[in-house]
Amino acid sequence: MRDTRAPHGDAIRTAPPLMPGVVHLWVLHAEWPGVVEGLGCEGALGTEETARAAAYRSPRDRQTYVVAHLALRSLLSAYTGIAPDRLDLGRAPCPRCRGRHGPPVLRSVPAHAPYFSLSHSHGLAVVALAASPVGVDVQRAVREESALRCLGALHPHERQQLTELNGHQLTLGFGELWVRKEAYLKGIGTGLCRGVAADFLGAPTPAAPPRPEGWSVHNVPLPHAGHLAATALRSTAPHRTVIHREATRTHRPTRPAPCTPEGTRT
Repeated sequence: MRDTRAPHGDAIRTAPPLMPGVVHLWVLHAEWPGVVEGLGCEGALGTEETARAAAYRSPRDRQTYVVAHLALRSLLSAYTGIAPDRLDLGRAPCPRCRGRHGPPVLRSVPAHAPYFSLSHSHGLAVVALAASPVGVDVQRAVREESALRCLGALHPHERQQLTELNGHQLTLGFGELWVRKEAYLKGIGTGLCRGVAADFLGAPTPAAPPRPEGWSVHNVPLPHAGHLAATALRSTAPHRTVIHREATRTHRPTRPAPCTPEGTRT
């Protein structure tokens, strides 16, 4: 993608157009040398973001948070034409409890502004953008004991499906299910306050209940071993996720890799 410039002089990228039924997923590693400088928007974080970054005790977690939020601002700048440090980021009210932890939003932006979602985990950050409400989640692969400990919190049919697995199949199945759940809960704007047992997002078998109506949710194969991810899009048809593996000016994006539609991976 070529560099361009915002009216006030900051360098941004020209974003690819957002199409219905498609999620743009930008993936970057927070520990790449020069990644912060490569995003081209150092110092663009808002007051709340800066305070939250400072609250992290682990330098690695702090770096991941900073890179994730700078990447979000850099990408939103490319998609909207607004300079990264002038983006007014906030949160809509939670649709369940009306609290201040609802979906992230851009305030005072043009009508064509994209929907977006952000996630980061253990050095990896992902940003999803779409033309309709979207959610994304990334997690490091879990251990078997962690998966077993969390089974009781799941939807009964999800729990039944996972108890038929063991070893690597169990940890992979649980991990992929969990990121699907978090991506969906982010997409609808409630987050975990809705409860992970409220909706079925397990394997679509003939005996299983239906998944949430009006939403497409699927796992996304990442180019980074040890992490699992999923995207959720408000759509009546299976959506497509286009992966942009790098989101900085110093690390040019590789050719986008389309993910297979929902249903081919569970």
